[in-house]
Amino acid sequence: MSAGVILFAAFIFCLVIGVPVSISLGVASLCSVIFGGLSASSTVIAQRIFGGLQSSSIMAIAFFVLAGNLMTRGGISRRIVNFANCLIGNLRGGMALALVLACAFFAALSGSAPATVIAIGTMLYGDMVKMGYPGPRTAGLLVVAGGLGPIIPPSIIMVIYCTLTGASVGNMFKQGMFIGVVIMLVLMAEVVFYAHKEKWPKQSVKRTGGEIFKIFIDAIPALLTPIIILGGIYSGMLTATESAAIATVWAAIAGLFIYKELKLKDLIPILKDSAKSSAMLLFIIATSTAFSWVFTFSGASEALVNSVIAMNLNPTLFCFVVAVILLIFGTFMEGTAIAVLLVPILWPIASSMGIDVIHFGMIVCISNVVGTMTPPVAVNIFSASTVSKLKMGDIAAAEIPFLIGYVAVFFLCVFSKTFCTFLI
Repeated sequence: MSAGVILFAAFIFCLVIGVPVSISLGVASLCSVIFGGLSASSTVIAQRIFGGLQSSSIMAIAFFVLAGNLMTRGGISRRIVNFANCLIGNLRGGMALALVLACAFFAALSGSAPATVIAIGTMLYGDMVKMGYPGPRTAGLLVVAGGLGPIIPPSIIMVIYCTLTGASVGNMFKQGMFIGVVIMLVLMAEVVFYAHKEKWPKQSVKRTGGEIFKIFIDAIPALLTPIIILGGIYSGMLTATESAAIATVWAAIAGLFIYKELKLKDLIPILKDSAKSSAMLLFIIATSTAFSWVFTFSGASEALVNSVIAMNLNPTLFCFVVAVILLIFGTFMEGTAIAVLLVPILWPIASSMGIDVIHFGMIVCISNVVGTMTPPVAVNIFSASTVSKLKMGDIAAAEIPFLIGYVAVFFLCVFSKTFCTFLI
């Protein structure tokens, strides 16, 4: 049995029996080296695992996770929600519009889809249902709007993709911002349609100019966070890692000394939670590095590339096939695991076809976000179910209209290189 067959057979077997993805990748790599007849020592797996973390850009992941937790606990997220509600809350369906806008704002802070769902849902869902918004539809909107988290930068999945391919983080973030805004506008248009069709409530609170100004002033420290992150990267003054570290410091300062909702005693639990989340992501990346090396060293990667080239697919059709594969994988695997598993395999093929690295990156990143909304894994639906106490099936059915709009933008990315690259 060839090393490549053993590699994937062992990986699938581990997943089926319930072994975590990170461990499955490492075990499969080790089995392939030991039983596949490769001219390499098993110690090379440990070397590749450690080598997979020797990148300064990977540090940005841990900093973004910590910054997101500090922002949520320190009152930054709530002030962003208040500001969004202040802007458009008085329209019919205005709270739903505020939910989408708040998710977009929070996306520029956390970079995580489930974190966005939980943070914004906790603050808005209960009040919206009390006002008369339909519970399942609101939860479905929350699921899809939470998908802005990994698209509007900073984005953890984009940092991972750039680490794997060598693409520019700044260019990925720049294009991600544009596509994220397009998705936000599509969701808002759908909200306006359903708000009038289903007679969603209209908030009657009237705010004076002074009240609006006061809410804006209160939100300034919160709104400065994405400016620090993105401004530092786009100006060329900071790398993504440096920007993430400064954003973490600013989030701590705002929570401790400006809003004073964060206490020194809260820092230890926040650091522990952030360390656990970061360790999970980083270990997946580390073991996937070993997996990718075995896949290449065994010759399976070259055979796959040659097979695809022999099919004579044009770049557009190849992008479509990749999109479908990623969407299928997204229904049962976590997005980070999909990226670190498939990008090292698929990107060399895409590169040989002349596909732009940013275009391909947008396909990878957005497809992984769609996976967070599609059962059975669907971490966004699970997060929304936790917030709303609704059954996952009810939320999945109610999210379909909004998911269609999201997927429509995704396939626009698949078929249009210009749409994905014109800002770079």
